[in-house]
Amino acid sequence: MTFHLHLTGQVQGVGFRPFVWQLARSMKLQGSVSNGADGVHIYVNTDTATAQVFSSRVQAEAPAIARIQSVELREVESIYFNDFSIIDSQLTGLASLQLTPDLALCDACREEINKPDNRRFGYAFTTCTHCGPRYSILQEVPYDRPTTAMALFDMCADCEREYNDPTNRRFYAQTNSCPNCPVELSLFSASGQCLTGSRTELIGYVMDALYEGQTVAVKGVGGYLLLCDATNANAIQQLRKRKYRPTKPLAVLYPGVSQLYQDCYVADDELALLTSPVSPIVLLNRRSEIGSGLAADQLAPGLCQLGVMLPYAPLLSLIATTFDLPLVATSGNVSGSPICYTNQQALEQLPAVADLILMHNRDIVVPQDDSVMRLSPTYRQPIVLRRSRGLAPTVTLNAPFRGVGVNANILALGASLKSTFSWQLRGNTYVSQYLGDLESYDTQTSFRATLNHFLHLFEATPDCILTDQHEGYFSTQLAHELAMIWDVPLVSVQHHEAHLAAVLAENGLTNEDEPVLGVIWDGTGFGSDGQIWGGEFICYQNGTFDRVGHFDYFDALLGDKMPREPRLSALSLAFNVPGAEGLLRPKFTDSEWNLYTKISTQSKLKTSSVGRLFDAVASLLGLSDKASYEGEAALLLENVAAQYVRANGYETSQSYLPDTLLTTVVSTRTIITGIIRDIKAGKLTDQIAASFHYTIVKVVGSLARQTGIRQLAFSGGVFQNALFVDWLRYELEPTHQLYFHRQLSPNDECISFGQLAHYALTIANTLRLKTETSHVLSHSR
Repeated sequence: MTFHLHLTGQVQGVGFRPFVWQLARSMKLQGSVSNGADGVHIYVNTDTATAQVFSSRVQAEAPAIARIQSVELREVESIYFNDFSIIDSQLTGLASLQLTPDLALCDACREEINKPDNRRFGYAFTTCTHCGPRYSILQEVPYDRPTTAMALFDMCADCEREYNDPTNRRFYAQTNSCPNCPVELSLFSASGQCLTGSRTELIGYVMDALYEGQTVAVKGVGGYLLLCDATNANAIQQLRKRKYRPTKPLAVLYPGVSQLYQDCYVADDELALLTSPVSPIVLLNRRSEIGSGLAADQLAPGLCQLGVMLPYAPLLSLIATTFDLPLVATSGNVSGSPICYTNQQALEQLPAVADLILMHNRDIVVPQDDSVMRLSPTYRQPIVLRRSRGLAPTVTLNAPFRGVGVNANILALGASLKSTFSWQLRGNTYVSQYLGDLESYDTQTSFRATLNHFLHLFEATPDCILTDQHEGYFSTQLAHELAMIWDVPLVSVQHHEAHLAAVLAENGLTNEDEPVLGVIWDGTGFGSDGQIWGGEFICYQNGTFDRVGHFDYFDALLGDKMPREPRLSALSLAFNVPGAEGLLRPKFTDSEWNLYTKISTQSKLKTSSVGRLFDAVASLLGLSDKASYEGEAALLLENVAAQYVRANGYETSQSYLPDTLLTTVVSTRTIITGIIRDIKAGKLTDQIAASFHYTIVKVVGSLARQTGIRQLAFSGGVFQNALFVDWLRYELEPTHQLYFHRQLSPNDECISFGQLAHYALTIANTLRLKTETSHVLSHSR
């Protein structure tokens, strides 16, 4: 008897075929295993009982980084096998598999590159079946060397032996190479002169440049990184000036854990993230006494946290361990532009910011920034701030989308800021990596290129396109363009309903009959009444979304200038509040004051944005009047509030909204009036900031009580605030069930996924209503 075992999910590029080979051999089975466009296919000659045991063991003992989505075991026409072997991939059929993300350098490979008697000592592209690039080098599916950027590199005899040795961890490692069949490095000056291609010489050049305070651009896994000495304040300021990034925090690359402990408090769960196959940037609390000489105030001005990472690629590991001091490691671009990822781009664009450019000749097919995460201080709630390298592009759902069917083919193009696209295709859900803010032509070009790559990988075009209701977004305009080209329907989804649908789907709540109250707070989203929403309470039940409350409207001033200048939010919210003018007036010139106050009295466009409310409070407290990066004011406000809570706990703050004013329309004016009163009374900034956080926590509890809804789901950029997330859990978990994002960021990166989920939920509700109507009509007859 012959049985066919078909597995789908994240089962390619994770060492799955070698694992199956070893398991089958241990069970003395004959057959074969191969990759296919739709997963992994296994054939075995055995009896029914043994086939079932084999299938169970495949699932139970699969590689740790595998994610099995479905398993099908069936008897097929008998095939004769005289042993068990890995055979060539099956290139026929439609591609329908999860794409494996890039995997950080494993401990075994790290040891090899640092061991003088190992043949891979100092080799910057050492990988195995457990680590190395996957998604970033994938040109076609299924995942095999000929379908990746490694196709141009022939293995030497030693690597071939490893590749074919079942006892070796490089058995069928598609990225295998060594110094005898290498990916080649080359070092260029900013003028474009090739300085050296020698592996031993170029590390020396790089070290000299770093010690001299210069910036080196290094080609990483998903694109170029800019490195400079993180203990050298002058080097950091030079990089900031060149990159046009005056105050936005810069990530720090540590050579190892021991130096990291000198500068930051590192909990076990944070260390687990840093050393995981994802190896993201993780926000850590820094120590008051810095042990490494780190120029911490220049790296994260005004903040008590640092974004840190450990070397996730062998080239970065070699540079970091040789330099043996922390390094700034930031995206290789000028602020506002996408990350450079080709050698040509590097030579054309990076001389403006880097003194040396270290490149190699393996192509990056899919560019990606580093992923960024944080953990809330008390409840250790994971919060994804940027989902990219190591996390993108596949999501795993506890409950599949209902209503759209397994053959759904729907593309969602998301919003504008923090852009992503999502695609529901052949039973899988793909969410692209973070692609930047679609306000620049270069980012728009990058968005199109990544989308075209997906269309090429899966050789498909969608049957329906979803987009935001904001007609001015590039993503919306692109959706109209593609819908016309492909002649497919276009469906627009309200921004905040998409946020809610995303967190519902991530938490398996799409099949819930019990109502869920969505607390959706962000900076900007086009509302169905034509105003700018951002402080919404939306009830979801049985496929319907109802706005049941919101923060009171205030004037939306000067378009995109308002989020860049928190003082405008303060002016809008505090204008004509008693005692406010003395705080507001010094923030503006005479001409600005006359113009902006006049505009404020004539403004027709309103907003309910909690993001702008955070900006206003930060400005009134003197923390930020003009932001140099998105979210700066809110981050500074969280920072000072967190200092107060660490010292005094969650029970010591007062609310600026008395219970009598806790209604379904939240009075922003009352909140601002209370804050101005406390400022005038001389209360400390950190206490006022904490009281503001406590006030909006109480707002959530009040709306939950008024609606009688027990389940609460949170989405929107405001919920990147770790203090706020913890405070919500502290106040509300005793009486309510709280749901936060699990795999996606709460910011607008989740919008495209939410559009898919929203479409599925509303389609399911339509089908339900049709069924109920048909049932009623049949009984009435």
